[in-house]
Parts: sequence; C-alpha cells; structure tokens
Amino acid sequence: MAYSRRKFISFLGQASVGAMVLPPFLAACGNSNTPKKKASPEQLEALKNFVIKGVIPSDKDDLLLADGLEYQLLLEWKDAINEEDYFGFNNDFVCYIPLDADTPNEGWLWVNHEYVNPFFVSGYDGNGPKTKEQVDQEMYNVGGSVVRIRKENGKWKPLKNHADNRRFTSQTPIALNWDHPVAGATEVRGTNSNCSGGITPWNTFLSCEENYQDCFGERVYDANNQASLEASYYGWEQQYNYPTEHYGWVVEVDPKTGTAQKHVALGRFAHECCTLYELEDKRIVAYSGDDKADEHLYKFIGSKPGSLKEGTLYVADTVNGVWLSMDWASQPKLKARFKDQTEVLVRAREAAKLLGATPLNRPEDIEIDPITGHVIVSLTNNKSKGDYHGSLLKVVEKDGAFDALTFTASTYMAGGEENGFSCPDNLAFDFAGNLWMTSDISGSAMNKEDKPYMAFKNNGLFVIPRVGAMAGKVIQVASAPRDAELTGPWFAPDGKTLFLSVQHPGEQTKDLSAPTSTWPHNPDKMPKPAVVAITGPLIEKMHLLGD
Repeated sequence: MAYSRRKFISFLGQASVGAMVLPPFLAACGNSNTPKKKASPEQLEALKNFVIKGVIPSDKDDLLLADGLEYQLLLEWKDAINEEDYFGFNNDFVCYIPLDADTPNEGWLWVNHEYVNPFFVSGYDGNGPKTKEQVDQEMYNVGGSVVRIRKENGKWKPLKNHADNRRFTSQTPIALNWDHPVAGATEVRGTNSNCSGGITPWNTFLSCEENYQDCFGERVYDANNQASLEASYYGWEQQYNYPTEHYGWVVEVDPKTGTAQKHVALGRFAHECCTLYELEDKRIVAYSGDDKADEHLYKFIGSKPGSLKEGTLYVADTVNGVWLSMDWASQPKLKARFKDQTEVLVRAREAAKLLGATPLNRPEDIEIDPITGHVIVSLTNNKSKGDYHGSLLKVVEKDGAFDALTFTASTYMAGGEENGFSCPDNLAFDFAGNLWMTSDISGSAMNKEDKPYMAFKNNGLFVIPRVGAMAGKVIQVASAPRDAELTGPWFAPDGKTLFLSVQHPGEQTKDLSAPTSTWPHNPDKMPKPAVVAITGPLIEKMHLLGD
C-alpha cells in the first residue's frame, strides 16, 4: 500500500480533538495511556517545528539510540534476583506496576522469558537426545521474572534479594481458572513460550503463551476427529509427560502474592498479547491475536464484573465486520465437532475456522488508541501470501462500544521500504497518544542480500508522532544489536522512562568462540538478552505533543 502521511494522520486521529474517556486502569498502565498533563500554549508553539533526529538503519552490533535518548542496563540473563534464582533467557514483554499511586518510583517489574537457544542455555548441539539435565536447564530459563525495582537519583535499579523477587518457570505449579479439567488436570506444571502480555484493572500481570508447540508438541485432529501428537522442537516431552493442552493460554500473575492462574475462557492458541478494556459496569473485554500465518483475531466479552472466566469468546470475521460467537451451546457447527465448551476452547483454532473466521497475516500486538478508542493490531507478515513487510490494522467497534458484535476493519499502513519499516510487532501508545512500534525481522533473513529486508538492516524501534511538524511520519529512534529484536515497550508511570527488551542478540551464532553479537559487551564477550531503561529529553518532549 502506498504511504500517505495525511491519510495516516487521519487514521490515528488528532490529539487536539480531546482524549476519549478510557477506564482508569488504562490511564495508569504503560501501553495505553491518556495524557497526564496538558502542554501550555507556549510549549505547543515551541513544538510546532520540533524535529526528531532519528537513526538510520544500521547493522552495527550495538543498541543505537536517536539524539536525546540514552539507556541503562537494568537486568540481563543470569543476573541473580535472589539467593536461588536468576533472570531467565530471551526476555520479551515488560510491564511495570507501581506500589501505589503515591509511590510511582518503586514497584514490580514483570518480564516474560519467551524461549531458549539450546546452544547457549543447555549446551545442546543438536546431536542425539537431550539429557534430563539439559531439558531442566531449558525449562528453567523460560516463563517469567518478577523483580522489585526502584528509581533513585534518576536511575532505575533492581532490588536484588527482595522478598517479592521470584521466577515462574516451566515447572511452576499453576492453577487453571475453569470449572472442568483440561487434559485431566485442574492444576498444570509451568508456563512457557511467554511472548507479550497485558495488565488487569486489579493490578496483576498477564503473560501470554505463544509457540507452546515447540515445548511439548501439539495434538492434531484429522477429518474423522482422530488425534495424533506431533513432536516438539525442543523435545521436552521425552523427559516430561506434560500434556500439550496445558499450554497456549493467558497466564495471570499476582506480583504481591506470587500466585498464578491460566484463563481457559480466553481460548488456547499462540497468544501474542492480551489487551483488556474495562466497561462501565466493570465487565472485561479482552483482545488477543494468534501469532501464526493465516490465524485469527479474538475477543472475549465478560458477563460478570471483573471476570476473565464468565463470558463468551468471539473470533473476528474482518471481511464482514462480525464477531463470531465461539459458544458451543449456540453453534451447531461446534456441537458437531466438539463434545463441550472446554474442547472448543482447547481447540480454538479449529473452532475458529469452522465458524468462518478471517485468516490474517500473523496478528501480534494489540493496543487501544487512547485518543480515538480504535483498536490497533500489528500484522507482522505472511510470506506464503507475498506479504513480507506486514501492516497495521484498525478495528473500529460499532458506536465505539467495546462489547459490540460488529465493527469495521481497515488497513491504513503497510510496511516496506517506502514507509521505512518492516514486520511491525509490539505497539505502545505514550501519554500523548504517540504510537511506538518495534519490528520483528527474523535473524535468518536479516541483512541478507538475497532477502527483501536488506534495506532495513537490524531490527528497530519506531515512533509516529501524533501532532507537530513530524505528525504521521514513521521515525526510527533505535537500532538493535545484531540478530536481536526489540520487544515489550512499556512506559513508567511518569512517562519519562521506556522499559524495553533486547531479545536474542547473537541468535545466529554457530561457534561460541566467534559469536555474531557480543552485546551488551560484557568482559566475556558473550551475547546476553537484557532489559534496558531508556530515558532522555526526547521522550519528555514527545509527551508534550499530545496536548
């Protein structure tokens, strides 16, 4: 799609029209925010000609930032967080919850650990079966970390050995929030494949299990409804007989108590994220995308206040603008294939296709625009259909009601060289309604002359200002180290810090004596995924652009 800056400004909506009234919890979290303060007329006048000096695409092995930004390393792989646990591998989604409204500069940081590179984590070289010790190492390094952090003298730091610091791994007992067993259990062992996530109105974290099939395989069904188990990529099922149906869910973690639960009612698929909206009557609407080519966009509408259990799961027909109910009792097609609602939710992908859901090009992160209330979905790519660069999708619910069953869907911007970005992934709106976006070009395709991604070089972080001299322009403000991906952008409560993950630097390494990346440039010169805190006058000025 040809880039139209004017059209895209219209797509976002001008901040000056006034902020939409969003739930208080959205105004407090880091991805969806209403402006916290107004810019003065003098500030706005000064910002009319405000120009961001971005970075140019680079293949340098470093985290490069635009003028006016700087970063500090906050946590990196194998950092001790208490006497027994260390920070896991391949950090992805990052979310911060302050202790309370009066203590914004201390709170809980949640970080997903999505997957492992066995070469680094367990020393497995691909030859022969893994030992139990190797599998145990890999299972420990996924899941998530809760770490108390505090801002002191303008710098954030982890409070090591704090009583609240804990790990959730692929062996942690986690309850299922459902009235019926799933694969014979009401409590499962562990969480894995934790990609993006969300936050609840009651201040807990949501962590989303994405490519679960890599860990314990996947059960598939033929036309006669006969099941067979496909092997996993990691081969963990060779050491642990954990049913694959216990993974692929949205996991809720309470940082204050250390308890966790998996929400069956939200369906089982490769959840990239889970973005909540609280209705006036306190019922919850939850959006989630299935990050796989030709999979679908889902929405859960709660039927009781504050519940992620009672309610109905829907899947999107974006062609006709209809949310299709996945309620077994009211859908004859589902009754003919599945025995009950639990089986529908476990086999959500099959159920969605039976109902006629629209296949999409890898729906990943979802954010609600704080100015317009539009639902923005990043569609990363679909190479099998010739979509190498992805796009952004806008969903407008009927009459602006998030529990509506009809909507309109439009694609307003596609990735590509003309637009300056490719493979959009994680999204975040700052306090002024500016849209921040990361890219997800795979390491195997990055910086290859025979691939369509050469012009973009390393992955990056981008911002699209809402108003001012650069409104609607896609500006790259960070370039990732080699092989890495920038993930999980989340703003601190004052909007002056952007927490960001640097995931899988050096992923293409085949020889530990010659890694493809050495970031973050420790003395051992080994690449390590890490979380950084980005600050600087550029972020502070960006917040004034929203008025």
